[in-house]
Amino acid sequence: MMPTMTRPARSGQIPHGSDREGTAFWRWGRLVARRRRLVLAAAAVATAAAGIWGGGVFGTLSNGGFETPGSDSARIDQRVQQTVGRQGADVLVVYRSQDRTVEDPAFHNAVAAALDRLPAADVRSVATFWTTRSPALVSADRHATIAAIQLAGASPEDRMQTFRLVEPDLRRAGPGLDVSLGGPAAVNSQINQQVREDLGRAERWSMPILLVLLVLVFGSVVAAGLPLAVGALATLGAFAVLRTLTLVTDVSVFAINIVTLLGLGLAIDYALFVVSRFREEMHARRDSTGAPADEVAEALAATMATAGRTVAFSAVTVAASLAGLALFSQNFLRSMAFGGVAAVLVAMLAALSVLPAGLAVLGRRVDAGALAGLTRRLPRRSRPPRVAGGWDRFARTVMRRPVLYTVGVTALLLAAATPLLGVRFGGIDTRVLPAGAESRVVEDSLHTDFPGVRAFPIEVLVTGADRSAVAGYAQRLGRLDGVTEVREVAARDGASLLEVGYPGSPVDQQALHVVREVRATPAPAGAQVLVGGAGAEHLDLRSSLAERLPWMAGWVAATTAVLLFVAFGSVVLPLKAVVMNVLSVAASFGVVVWIFQEGHLSGLLGFTSTGAIEITQPILMLAILFGLSMDYEVFLLSRVREQWDRTGDVTEAVAGGLQRTGRIITSAALLLVVVIGAFSTSGITFIKMIGVGMAVAIVIDATVVRAVLVPPTLRLLGCSAWWAPGALRRWHERHGFAEAVRPAVAPGAPIGPGPGRITSTPGNLRFSATSPRSSPGGVYSS
Repeated sequence: MMPTMTRPARSGQIPHGSDREGTAFWRWGRLVARRRRLVLAAAAVATAAAGIWGGGVFGTLSNGGFETPGSDSARIDQRVQQTVGRQGADVLVVYRSQDRTVEDPAFHNAVAAALDRLPAADVRSVATFWTTRSPALVSADRHATIAAIQLAGASPEDRMQTFRLVEPDLRRAGPGLDVSLGGPAAVNSQINQQVREDLGRAERWSMPILLVLLVLVFGSVVAAGLPLAVGALATLGAFAVLRTLTLVTDVSVFAINIVTLLGLGLAIDYALFVVSRFREEMHARRDSTGAPADEVAEALAATMATAGRTVAFSAVTVAASLAGLALFSQNFLRSMAFGGVAAVLVAMLAALSVLPAGLAVLGRRVDAGALAGLTRRLPRRSRPPRVAGGWDRFARTVMRRPVLYTVGVTALLLAAATPLLGVRFGGIDTRVLPAGAESRVVEDSLHTDFPGVRAFPIEVLVTGADRSAVAGYAQRLGRLDGVTEVREVAARDGASLLEVGYPGSPVDQQALHVVREVRATPAPAGAQVLVGGAGAEHLDLRSSLAERLPWMAGWVAATTAVLLFVAFGSVVLPLKAVVMNVLSVAASFGVVVWIFQEGHLSGLLGFTSTGAIEITQPILMLAILFGLSMDYEVFLLSRVREQWDRTGDVTEAVAGGLQRTGRIITSAALLLVVVIGAFSTSGITFIKMIGVGMAVAIVIDATVVRAVLVPPTLRLLGCSAWWAPGALRRWHERHGFAEAVRPAVAPGAPIGPGPGRITSTPGNLRFSATSPRSSPGGVYSS
């Protein structure tokens, strides 16, 4: 008999000749270890360049971007300017006196003096009670009046810039006058200002908590600083990418929000994955007799071949999910796609280059500044790779009754999703602002004190009709259900602009019903009619989103399935992942509807329920949450696959995988909740909804789904979880990115035509040959 041949195994590492050594990620880890100082120097130069170039992005971004290109509500603005000239007011200035009425000359003179100070180049027109004698511009008690001001500027963005210039002059008034600003420009400006203040406050509130948690989670001060460095690189790099994109297309200012959210959040996730695996690999080599430099290089190569590969696939999956937002025609959603994809990919590049270079320099010093008792000692290489612990025991508990836990958790998630059945979608109005916000106070005052004023009327442009036909058409509109008045505000060269009044907010269901009725009313013979205004814009937005949403959902599901197949070589796992992500996202959306539409917890969270969900936010949350769910899915399945390759036993693989990832996934989720949950302190309702909704979704996904639902599901699927048709399996064997090429086999399974069999103990896969026809007798340990 030939002598027994064994190769000692190292915990956390599959040995040479059978596995990941020689893979692209392994070679990349070795290269970064050798060129670590060059990588860090290049990163310093790139960061400085990104800071200089990307720092100027704020002056190049556009405001708004909610309009739907090609719709009636978008085309009417251009046609109105070409025909009758723009008529709507951009700012409504409310002047109020406690002791004087509008008939008092002193009141008139004070208002006139204030308006005369406005720069002529910035103001196109001013309408007051004294210039129009319109009773609608005077309050019921005669102590307040409105000045309707139209600003200069060819586009809404230009007029917003003008408003910022003239706002200080608008607020100056004579003694005894109180001034309040409302109207479209003031509302948008105050929402933007509130968002900036809220983001600043959220950062001040969350950063100290985040810093403390980073030290607690990473176990040392040095290790805790690594994700912050990656996050800074991701944010600055994404800013540089956005500014470059502004050279060829419009990018909305809303892209900044997703960059700051995902740049730091995913940097923490990726750094935690990589640093944890690096520590594990270093501990596995603690008894190594090799040179320290070789020890670090080997550990880093193994880290890149495992956690680095996971980070790469996770990032590409998240980026693909966010790229689905680019399928929508609205500029702000496409800009969110630009910002999100840029933040994710730059975070990935930093985590796969700068972070490992830093680890190569630090080596064991990554634990410098460790807090006593917080740095978890991972198993030495002499110990079995599966380390029994709390997560291991929990996984085995739920896998003992897989049907009970699978059905029970699924039912719980479906129950949480039931409020979605009654969801109603709405838009943005002044109610998204805090109760005491100036624009909201003005809007409320218009409804109570100035019933004749409509800040957001329905606009109807009629071209190609004579005066009598326009008059008859206006009469038909006036008889529609819900219409309070119809008046002609401008007429020129065969074009007439009508304004249609209605009760309530422009995004209420009643207002939207009026818009539909107006559009359904036949136009005068031979005439063309365009319907616009805030309500029409919202209706066109809803129609456009409903048309593109199935395409976006299909894109996200298809790209996720393809990427997971490339990563794991299974067609079952992608389907399972998509179904579980849908359950997770649906449950979190159900909670959002229960809170923000139905008004539960409104007192505690400090918001006013509008009875509807702002229609664009669920789409944005869907893209982000689906991507983040895959982040944790890829990380968990990667470690499960490692254990499966070693043992060929489903229970051992899932328990071992969850033991190694449970603490990391929940820690990453906790840190991400702090980053995202800070948005829940915002005074803007839809920003608060993002913070609360995403925090709930992350908690559900990282705990209920990954820890309680995934293990029993994989237990029920058994070996079929890794199944793929023959052609796809062969393709994956040639082109896929599996971490190991050794097939998963169950203990005692026959190998080949001879009587040789596989036997296993935790951490060792042995082949015993008992026939001369078999391979040379011996034992191969892994």
